Amino acid sequence: MMDVRKLIRSFRYAASGVKDVFLNEQNFKIHTVAGLAMIVLAFILKLNGTEWLILLLFIGGVLALELMNTAIERTVDLVTEELHPLAKKAKDAAAASVLFFAIAAAIGGLILFVPKLFAIL
Repeated sequence: MMDVRKLIRSFRYAASGVKDVFLNEQNFKIHTVAGLAMIVLAFILKLNGTEWLILLLFIGGVLALELMNTAIERTVDLVTEELHPLAKKAKDAAAASVLFFAIAAAIGGLILFVPKLFAIL
């Protein structure tokens, strides 16, 4: 049987994590604002269902990777306070994962939005 209280607690923990990262991580704020701007633009340009799905996967993917990047960075910082080459490599790799997906999302956004913008002009 499912424990509803446990389920609600898990959602609270997740919301607390999002709030903490939003308040403390500059890049998460930037990605959040960019994602919201893309949602507004999608409404204006009247994206179809498939385009919305793609857009939301891009936005969700970037934000999820940014959360994981923060978790990895904080875990590494918790494990060692010294500057260790492997700690740097772990943090750099986590940051690179966000960068790669953000670039792919930006290119995907151009593919979604540019033809619609040109159609208006």
